[in-house]
Amino acid sequence: MREIVIGGAQMGPIQKAEPRTAVVERMLALLEQAVAEKCDLVVFPELALTTFFPRWWMEDQAEIDAWFETEMPNAATQPLFDRARETGTAITFGYAEKTPEGRHFNTSILTDKQGAIIGKYRKVHLPGHSEYDTERAFQHLEKKYFEPGDLGFPVWRNLDAWMGMCICNDRRWPEVYREMGLQGVELITLGYNTPSVNSQLSDEGLEKRLYHSELSMTAGAYQNACWVVGVAKAGDEDGHPLMGGSIIVDPDGFVVARAQTEGDELIVHACDMDACNFGKTTIFDFARHRRIEHYSRITSQTGVVTPE
Repeated sequence: MREIVIGGAQMGPIQKAEPRTAVVERMLALLEQAVAEKCDLVVFPELALTTFFPRWWMEDQAEIDAWFETEMPNAATQPLFDRARETGTAITFGYAEKTPEGRHFNTSILTDKQGAIIGKYRKVHLPGHSEYDTERAFQHLEKKYFEPGDLGFPVWRNLDAWMGMCICNDRRWPEVYREMGLQGVELITLGYNTPSVNSQLSDEGLEKRLYHSELSMTAGAYQNACWVVGVAKAGDEDGHPLMGGSIIVDPDGFVVARAQTEGDELIVHACDMDACNFGKTTIFDFARHRRIEHYSRITSQTGVVTPE
């Protein structure tokens, strides 16, 4: 048995005025809970260090850049890395990354148990829009503030398992899971900041939004015979509610742990990576069953083209 005890560290709201140092203190408290639960890995959300700033329209580049990290670890996050290393706990979390060349990405990183960053992923599927939209109840400006990720969907060997990452809206796209599945991924971690209300369909309802989030993750886990850990930042951020629904999903697509609140909350499950083997060698044995000669549209076409 290759068991990894995983802590999903859901975080409650982060207000616009809350400094990173205060946020890291909350992350440290969740890490200590995870250490007490003997977790090997702690998964924090997307944009874990700040409020979900893409809801705010900003034109001053200096104001925008204030939400981004230019190095990782940095002064604010160093205590988190130090404590993770001291306790022998691997961590993964998301943040807004500004590169030395001045590029902007929605990023997540993965460490080993020694606190070294061994993996980086940049969000590929950016939702929302790039210009101010008067038709929306609120703005969702990821396409304005971030570039689409340029690192693809790599996997890394960590904690004796093949691990991959994606972020938020990525979870809704089956190609994301399959790209990693084709590399033998056994564990996919993903953080998200998802509004509780659809800015373009106000009567959609929280129940349906949570269902679609869970459906995406359970389907991805089952269809690629891997564990999926989805962790939210949730609650009311300056009047803008984010939904929770953090879950740990097994390789059969069943939810084995689920958050009960919209606040700081740790969910824990001992995940056996060998539980992936049956699915990967039977119904989802890709080498035996995939028929790539029929899949050309997936990579040659983006929008819908109906037959003439």
